[in-house]
Amino acid sequence: MKKMRLIVLLILSLFIVSCAGSTHQERKTKEGVLVGAGVGAILGQVIGGDTQGTLIGAGIGAALGGVAGNQIGAYMDRQEADLRNVVAASEYASVTRSQNVLTATFKSNSFFATNSSTLMAGAYSELDRVAKVLRDYPQTRIRVEGHTDSKGDAAYNMTLSERRAQAVADALVQRGVDPSRMQVMGFGESQPVSSSDAANRRVNIVIIPL
Repeated sequence: MKKMRLIVLLILSLFIVSCAGSTHQERKTKEGVLVGAGVGAILGQVIGGDTQGTLIGAGIGAALGGVAGNQIGAYMDRQEADLRNVVAASEYASVTRSQNVLTATFKSNSFFATNSSTLMAGAYSELDRVAKVLRDYPQTRIRVEGHTDSKGDAAYNMTLSERRAQAVADALVQRGVDPSRMQVMGFGESQPVSSSDAANRRVNIVIIPL
């Protein structure tokens, strides 16, 4: 048991160090290696009951985890590039990435009239392009988030944000995106990103690898 604790602590230490200063794909490969090594080490110890079994398990787990991590990183790299291409011409949209989670942010002013959750005509061309990327990369989960500014009643803003997120999700489904991949959430005014009301009124499409 003491050896097992030391191995787990070593793997966690390596994980923290290895994730610094790498590209997205390199980080994901390293994460896969280390997580795979940790799981493999534990299974090796359970099955083999000795140090040799632990090391063999760690080696197999590292190899399999590295392959999986590399594939996930490459998959999200391609999806990010395609997503950035489709929103590049829009002044109302942007794409950010944190680890392997992509977020496409759309200003609500381009999608909805004031106090409305009905999509305006201009929103559909944006969603046409985004939906194609989402269809092309089915190995992801999608969270559609609605956000408002802090003007008005907080409860009303929460409901409005939920309705707007649902309207965007419904439009994506109409464009062939599998609804089972989607989660719809409204955050109201609870997650401001700026002192600007216009920036806080937004819809996020968050893309998470499986």
